[in-house]
Amino acid sequence: MTDWNDKTGAAKEWFETLRTNICNEFEAIEREAGSDASFAFTQWQREEEGNPDPGGGTQGLMKGKVFEKVGVNVSTVRGNFSTEFAGQVNGASPESPGFTATGISLVAHMANPHVPAVHMNTRFLTTGKAWFGGGADLNPPIPYAEDTDEFHAAFRAACAGHNPTYYERFKKWADDYFYIPHRKCHRGVGGIFYDHLECDDDAAFDRNFAFTKDVGQTFLDVYPKLVRRRMESDFSEADKLQQLQWRGRYAEFNLVYDRGTLFGLKTGGNIDAILMSLPPEAVWT
Repeated sequence: MTDWNDKTGAAKEWFETLRTNICNEFEAIEREAGSDASFAFTQWQREEEGNPDPGGGTQGLMKGKVFEKVGVNVSTVRGNFSTEFAGQVNGASPESPGFTATGISLVAHMANPHVPAVHMNTRFLTTGKAWFGGGADLNPPIPYAEDTDEFHAAFRAACAGHNPTYYERFKKWADDYFYIPHRKCHRGVGGIFYDHLECDDDAAFDRNFAFTKDVGQTFLDVYPKLVRRRMESDFSEADKLQQLQWRGRYAEFNLVYDRGTLFGLKTGGNIDAILMSLPPEAVWT
């Protein structure tokens, strides 16, 4: 019989390892730019009435010369969904509202408008079911076809190593999900997005966990290359304005449509960690 507590622990350990590796790489980029910026880590504890072990997480935040604001958060929480929210979550219901969730969430807003902003998240949840979800998407204020193609090629290769249908399915899912209906535009140039990769047994867990690990590792392999390619580019006031305008679109999506933001708020997560995805500065014109 599958021990889902052990599985949650294994996923948590990987997410923490990935967090460490990403933070180390991002700090190395800051050093290359002549900056001594480093991540500051803040631990937080979730509270839920009647729950002696609701969990919590660690928020990692850095503001540097290259990364104007980057957050890398890991959390592991457990408890019960509200009656209202339970019916909206895979495998949960008002009659069976219990859950555990562990995951890593990353958003980077860059100082130079030629460097693309980025989002990455992977997670493992158990309710009445158990599943993985996540993905990564690129959000350039000034798109470069070379960067977009390289980002997508990396995730296409990662998907191909697990299932020949994954890339096209998950690319379309990202295109559909990261869309701002009231603006009639996409948030960025896409990537992959997946959810509800269900784990009915140990073999399914191992298979979906391996894919989720590859998603995180692929992000770590490809995104720093794009940052280094663009971080010393000259930019104009018009370039900066374009960046700030697109940050406004990013904020609109995250506050109005993003399911991860809603999940964090509905489960009593740390407000600062949930809203770290918001840019440090934006404009609406």
